[in-house]
Amino acid sequence: MVPVLVCEDPRVLLERLSARSNMTNEEVAARVKEIVRRVRQEGDSALFEYTKAFDHVEMDPQKVLVTKEEIRKAYEAADSAWIEAMREAAARIRSFHEKQKQNTWINFEKGMALGQKITPLSRVGVYVPGGTAAYPSSVLMNVIPAKVAGVREIIMVTPPGKDGGVSYPLALAAADIAGVDRIYKIGGAQAVAALAFGTQTIPRVDKITGPGNIYVAMAKREVFGYVGIDMVAGPSEVLVVADGFAKPEWVAADLLSQAEHDPMAAAILVTDSMDTAKAVQAELERQTALLPRREVVKKSLDTFGTIIVCSDLKTCADMVNGIAPEHCELYVQSPYDLLPLIDNAGAIFLGAYSPEPLGDYMAGPNHVLPTSGTARFFSPLSVDDFVKKSSIICSSREALEQVSDQVMLLARSEGLDAHANSVAIRFGKEIREDR
Repeated sequence: MVPVLVCEDPRVLLERLSARSNMTNEEVAARVKEIVRRVRQEGDSALFEYTKAFDHVEMDPQKVLVTKEEIRKAYEAADSAWIEAMREAAARIRSFHEKQKQNTWINFEKGMALGQKITPLSRVGVYVPGGTAAYPSSVLMNVIPAKVAGVREIIMVTPPGKDGGVSYPLALAAADIAGVDRIYKIGGAQAVAALAFGTQTIPRVDKITGPGNIYVAMAKREVFGYVGIDMVAGPSEVLVVADGFAKPEWVAADLLSQAEHDPMAAAILVTDSMDTAKAVQAELERQTALLPRREVVKKSLDTFGTIIVCSDLKTCADMVNGIAPEHCELYVQSPYDLLPLIDNAGAIFLGAYSPEPLGDYMAGPNHVLPTSGTARFFSPLSVDDFVKKSSIICSSREALEQVSDQVMLLARSEGLDAHANSVAIRFGKEIREDR
């Protein structure tokens, strides 16, 4: 049974949630480092050798690229209602992310033209896991913001099945709906390395996004700096703030929707009502027994499920900010009154009819969110993740001369005489050592 706690210190819970990560596994880190090194140095030969060892399939440059025929078959295998739902989701995701776009701008002030140039990344790689870990909705969430940003080419990689095809064909239909340009049948740390450094067959990208297992996550961390990455995500979590207005059976259902993801997922209720806490606790027991994935759910709830009772909603908000959850539902009578108090959360869902799965699939905002307390300083995946911003500075002679003495003063105070001279020489004041 999920425990009911009274005002637990959020730091204690955050430490327990953070401990879910396996990113400190030194043995895996060493293996990943070797995989990345070999793929970087040997290219295709190492890439296909690892594909045979880990995925048990022979791969070569001719078979690795997904064909139009494979995409056509993926569409044929998909239910027409699913295709329609994915297209509707794609349209909503696209509409939301279009509003995030920024434009290049220049302002003229005090004799200077100052601005910012927005440039899309040239090529982005999207990793899509195989098998039951493949979520077509995540394909949309990773690809569409890049398309909206203006990325010229999007490369997707996904593990092959033992028959040499893609292990989860629906991912191909999702990729086509989202607008992926090329898809390669490779997976694991070796796929991340191939995207980061390029091989004879796989082109090098500027940034890698998308979820994966511990090997993929560690490989992304390993190649960061040579290539951009979205984030190193951990297990998922939801925190529901509920008051006496909330229906306990609905709150329990929302918590269970996250717990079924993974035994490491965390479902947390924070409430100002002991009656609500007890009722949700009982509903979790009842509803878990009805779920096909109840064994996964039980493991998640037994290890990371938590119900916390606070004195008031202000204290509940403080608890949210201390935990900084990936998903935060404000299932209270006046959610807009509580919203200004929430500073740390990846996504915030307001009211009784905004359950977290709406955000996963159809609302439009991105479901690639910071986990394990990183919502304190990270944001959801967005159009901003797929552009570069360059500052623009253009000064007239008069404007430079007006601030020249101050520029030189600041440069010399930092011991950078050549910096000062770069300004001085333009006004016949070249700096000499004998001065």
